[in-house]
Amino acid sequence: MARVEVPYRHELGGHCGSGALRDLTEWAGLRWGVHAPREGLVFALSGTLDFSYARSDELFPPVYLVGRGPDLEEQYLTNVGAQFEIRATDDGDLGWKWVTDQLDRRTPVMVWADIAHLPYLRARLSMSRHDIVITGYDDDRGVALVVDNDRDSVQLVPYEDLRRARSSTGFPVPTRHTAYIVDWPTTAPDLAAIAGPALIRSAQAMAAITDSRGLTVTRDPEAQKDGLDGVEHFAVDVAAWPDALDDHNLESALFALWAFIEKAGTGGGLFRALQADGCRSIANLLHSEAALEASRAAREVSTAWTEVARMAYNPGTPLRARAAATAAAAERVPDAEKRLTESLFAAGAALT
Repeated sequence: MARVEVPYRHELGGHCGSGALRDLTEWAGLRWGVHAPREGLVFALSGTLDFSYARSDELFPPVYLVGRGPDLEEQYLTNVGAQFEIRATDDGDLGWKWVTDQLDRRTPVMVWADIAHLPYLRARLSMSRHDIVITGYDDDRGVALVVDNDRDSVQLVPYEDLRRARSSTGFPVPTRHTAYIVDWPTTAPDLAAIAGPALIRSAQAMAAITDSRGLTVTRDPEAQKDGLDGVEHFAVDVAAWPDALDDHNLESALFALWAFIEKAGTGGGLFRALQADGCRSIANLLHSEAALEASRAAREVSTAWTEVARMAYNPGTPLRARAAATAAAAERVPDAEKRLTESLFAAGAALT
């Protein structure tokens, strides 16, 4: 029986994808400047800042927010010059062999896993596109060594639990034992050469210049809006929640809004904070005033979203009053998002 553990330094992350990629980037020895990159820089270099909003009776809770594009992982790996393959299968034995083959070569593996089946998270809701990194396995104990952005230490996950998490058919898509098989470059690419286009790509997604539509979460295409249009639609629609939703669904929507903004879907606050941190790293490394201004704009938006979340999750306030305060806070978001988009265009142009 085999036991393998790949040496791997981990930092707690804000988001599963950018957190996992930050750790993997350090493991691969890539860096810009003296230190290993921060998570914010990894996120900014993916060029996948975005926004999607949906409200539908098909969903529970009845609303959905996300603040990133669907291809964060692929875009970042492409931008840093990695060669990679995203493999998926319904054969659990084959999916596990992909992982152990890499680990036997002393290479950690990023995979999808549904949070509902990861015992250390104790999650009640399904999220099947949760990125984790498997850094080892122990056949004698029947456990995999898992690194998760939400935990500060390696988690020992029984094989059966991991298999369920990797074969989930939950929200938003089946996991299908998806694994990222990556051949990392030996040196980091020139920062200015990838930072400028990445910032422009994020701006284009928000301005709907490029088609970056996120994952479709309802059967009604009109129920989901993206980019700046999605932000505007959200700000108007949230004011209609008290009339459109009964008390139970309104309570659920307000709680979900807080979670989506700050934690589970990172619909606004967290991803904008990561973008701010990443732009500041770019500004410091490249001495770019335009990137610093983009960082300030992203921080302003993040603060505005966090205020929306704070109003939504305020147990001491009556439900209807909480909904009204949330709608009032949301009115300030669209203009801030427009300023961020403009500043990302300007910073990207200044770096290219």
